[in-house]
Amino acid sequence: MRKVLITGSAGFIGYHLAQLLLAEGFAVAGYDGMTDYYDVRLKQRRHQMLAQNEAFIAREGMLEDEDALRDFVMGEKPDVIVHLAAQAGVRYSLENPRAYLDANLVGAFNVMECARELEVDHLLMASTSSVYGANEDMPFDEREKCDTPLTFYAATKKANEAMAHSYAHLWNLPTTMFRFFTVYGPWGRPDMALFKFTRGVLEGTPIDVYNHGDMYRDFTYVSDLVRGLRLLIDKPPVRPETREEIPEYDSLSPVAPWRVVNIGNSDKVRLMDFITAIEEECGREAVKNFLPMQKGDVPATWADATLIRELTGYAPQTDVREGVRRFVAWYRDYYQI
Repeated sequence: MRKVLITGSAGFIGYHLAQLLLAEGFAVAGYDGMTDYYDVRLKQRRHQMLAQNEAFIAREGMLEDEDALRDFVMGEKPDVIVHLAAQAGVRYSLENPRAYLDANLVGAFNVMECARELEVDHLLMASTSSVYGANEDMPFDEREKCDTPLTFYAATKKANEAMAHSYAHLWNLPTTMFRFFTVYGPWGRPDMALFKFTRGVLEGTPIDVYNHGDMYRDFTYVSDLVRGLRLLIDKPPVRPETREEIPEYDSLSPVAPWRVVNIGNSDKVRLMDFITAIEEECGREAVKNFLPMQKGDVPATWADATLIRELTGYAPQTDVREGVRRFVAWYRDYYQI
């Protein structure tokens, strides 16, 4: 039985990925700091559900705690590591940048050291669409330069990509970076737009709509995302012998077994249309508080999904209205509304 270690296993995406891997017969070892950035009870409940499967084991600890992390990883000896744990949130990085320094840089380094020492078959590390920053050419292509991050959160994730490339080159460590595009769905994070909008609509409280609603996002349903991750696990990069053998569409490094992959729906959705879908599912209109663009935000994101289709034959495709319907149904059930 192959074993996958997931950091951030009690998180939104980590929970869904662990659930999928367990269903497919993998053993899963989870590591999570259970930080109070949002309601810890939600994280605890996710772990409780995963723990119903005897192939799941978890340890609570911080990424920055090198000894605790190393003790757990070396004891479990996973074949694959999927590094999802991080200090998340674009806007929170304006308030508490040090949390991102500790978790996203020091924590990621500690994970890479464990992967290097264990010589895992494949290290997969979460990045973000935010690394595209001020880029304006869309859809975003993995081969574009990403040298203009607009938030410290994005800067730490861009740094992770560079750090991981150096480790892949130096230690021949097969590494895939994956860039998420506005992930949503059941068991989502309370700090994200869909959660806040749904709560506001159902409670009749105002929702903040930035840039007066003139924004576009490539919304990616969480089950689509983790299916893409599952398929990428079986596609570790291989260091090419020559630059000429790298396909034109591929972000594979010419000097390391390293690539970066977008995982997005490849479909721009206007924010106001997203809100309309929530209103229709909730059966009432939102009280909208229109605001200017928030510092560090971008007007649009849109993924080019060519590479993940070429690598796996798969690309996310859940329609946003269907995804919103499933989330609202979960929200009503979880909060008994």
